[in-house]
Amino acid sequence: MAKLTGKIIDPTTGATVQARVQVLSPNGLQLAPADAMWKVGTGEPFFYSNGDFSLDVPRGQSRITVERGTEYRPWTGTVSVDNVGETVALDINLERWADLPDRGWHPGNTHIHYDEKEEKPDERLRYDSRVEDLRMTAVSILRRWDLNYATNKYPLGVLNDYTDTHHHVQVGEENRHNDKDGWSRGYGHVMFLNIRNIVDPISRGALIDTFDPDYPPLSWACDDARDQDGLVIWCHNGQGMEAPVAAALGKVDAINLFDPYWNDVEYDIWYRMLNCGIKMPASTGSDWFVCSANRIYSQTGGAFSYDDWLAGIKRGETFITNGPAISISVDGSPPGSTVQVSTGGMTHVKLDWSSHYAVDTIEIVQDGSVVKRVSTDVSNATAGSLEADIQIGADGWIAARLGSTQRDSFAQALWAHTSAVYIDTGGKKSDAQAASAALFVRDIEDSMAWVKTKGRFYTDAQRAEVVDLFGQGLDVYKGLAR
Repeated sequence: MAKLTGKIIDPTTGATVQARVQVLSPNGLQLAPADAMWKVGTGEPFFYSNGDFSLDVPRGQSRITVERGTEYRPWTGTVSVDNVGETVALDINLERWADLPDRGWHPGNTHIHYDEKEEKPDERLRYDSRVEDLRMTAVSILRRWDLNYATNKYPLGVLNDYTDTHHHVQVGEENRHNDKDGWSRGYGHVMFLNIRNIVDPISRGALIDTFDPDYPPLSWACDDARDQDGLVIWCHNGQGMEAPVAAALGKVDAINLFDPYWNDVEYDIWYRMLNCGIKMPASTGSDWFVCSANRIYSQTGGAFSYDDWLAGIKRGETFITNGPAISISVDGSPPGSTVQVSTGGMTHVKLDWSSHYAVDTIEIVQDGSVVKRVSTDVSNATAGSLEADIQIGADGWIAARLGSTQRDSFAQALWAHTSAVYIDTGGKKSDAQAASAALFVRDIEDSMAWVKTKGRFYTDAQRAEVVDLFGQGLDVYKGLAR
């Protein structure tokens, strides 16, 4: 065997940087240092490197691929070994195709857990934020009877041992309810960031044991988090019986989409909330370890600060992606803004996008419907812009999204979506609002029936309190459906 050594460098700064590395032998075997920590998730296997790596390789040609986050171009090269015992040294320059933080856009992952099988959570946590080039990394505690999460060892708040000038690592909480087990629907799951104290109970119902009540509702937990100046994010794509209730009552700051994978209903739920006039910024995370490149970009107006990053999410000036960058303005206003338009008037929409991988489709979405679509039909379409004048008939929203048949090293199709720009015509209701509200009315009525007939409670008063809460949300949507 010969020795291969590598040093991974950001040529702009000259610094050695962490990255994920894949080395394929001439016969296709994965080669790695004996003590390597491996990427979790679908797609191609990679091991993590702190910037330097050393491993044995056989004679012949071995292929090396190095990746870091989503704003660096992947590097691929080969080394040829002729003699046993020789050493081959590589300096690998990872160049950026984008520098979004330089424009005030800073990436984060809002939803990470490691399960009980993770033997080295400290090492993995130190790698994850750096290898994925995340400015903000949120690990969340979670209580379940059937899983002892390795990340539950960390205390709430900033993890100073893992935080440095370029990487902020924070511990929050996932607060949740399932009606049967960890995979059933229940009230839903919600993330709390920037909290000082645990919101208790962390979980309720079957997640604790057979006799634990389906109480208290998640909306009350959201209130407790808000009392601590916490950020509330509904996770797992807005699913859960209580999601439309909490959204209607103003308990939620953002919604996680693609969390962790594509789900057919996620756009439907989010778009319906937006159609009902609920201001709901887009967020995302990876959930089960860092098993995807999912990230939310929040606009801070300049350099990163955690408070400004959270404020960007609350304001709705975000986009979510697993690689491509996308931005939108409506009459010059960014996502999260409200634009005043006369009924029947026109708005000017402009979006810009860029990507390392080719993009196939760019779309402008109005009130849940695609009103402008461009197919690139070019295999190397990696940047562009789109402008359109959109007629406004009622209150609503406009956003942009893109997609690609290209796949990243997690084997996932490339995508990006902006948060919405809100349209205010002075109260004119749209058909989309009435239809979306009617669907939520049906959903909440079904949920109330479940609470009344199948929910487990210690007292009638507990059941009545949950029914009353759902009834408050129901009244909101009934008013919108008229």
